[in-house]
Amino acid sequence: MGAGRGDVLRMVLREAGVLVAIGLVLGTALGLGLMRFAISLLFGLRPTDPITVGAALVLLASIGLGASYLPARRASRLDPVGVLRDE
Repeated sequence: MGAGRGDVLRMVLREAGVLVAIGLVLGTALGLGLMRFAISLLFGLRPTDPITVGAALVLLASIGLGASYLPARRASRLDPVGVLRDE
């Protein structure tokens, strides 16, 4: 109650950003830990190629934050009184 649209949007995107960051860190650590199993699947790439790893991280972060933007925008447009009345 009392939060502006921008405040709600920032709050939801911040929470999603934290979850995306945790997922990226854990996924990268697990991926690098299991890279010896993936070497046979990579043709012409090293498993620790910084450009490829960096591009994958940027792509996954963009997808994660993009997927949370629509629900955040929708939540910021809700009327709190109407939502509480429906509950």
